[in-house]
Amino acid sequence: MSDSPIFMFHKPRGVVVTRSDERGRRTVYDVLPAWVRGDGWKPVGRLDLDSRGLLLFVQDGKLQEQLARPGAHGKVYEVWVRGAVSAAQLKQLKQGVKTAQGTMRAADIDPRGGTGGKSRLLVTLNEGKNRQIRRMFGALKDTQTGKPLKVLEIKRLSFGPLKLDVPSGQWRWLSEAECAALNHP
Repeated sequence: MSDSPIFMFHKPRGVVVTRSDERGRRTVYDVLPAWVRGDGWKPVGRLDLDSRGLLLFVQDGKLQEQLARPGAHGKVYEVWVRGAVSAAQLKQLKQGVKTAQGTMRAADIDPRGGTGGKSRLLVTLNEGKNRQIRRMFGALKDTQTGKPLKVLEIKRLSFGPLKLDVPSGQWRWLSEAECAALNHP
């Protein structure tokens, strides 16, 4: 055990972020050591079943709320989308896209090319609404086919100043400096 109040976990795809799942799917608590569940560690935010990447865990409920507060820490995601995303659509995603759940926007989008009919983008969010990236892109049409853009893969690369640096399914304690960088004493 460590004295750190936070640890980083690389959530793999196909794992849900919940204590137990009524459908019998694997949860993060099935992947992490048993003491995580027993000692009351809680995730900061969520990643959906098909997403992977950086997820933080804490024991302190107030710290959990502080870290998860909208706008507290930007999160960067690598996103693969089927089809081409136009410059106008990138601008629209930053200005706000209307979805059935309300208007959603990205703080920043950095196109990184693509291959085989897929686009790769780095998407920064300052808030984390349920399935936000999938819903934002799904509200737009592929410029070539006219079908809704489909997100193929999402990987959270960073949370505020923290960069994902552990292999899938692995975890590590945050250092004092990393905790301080998250504005935690």
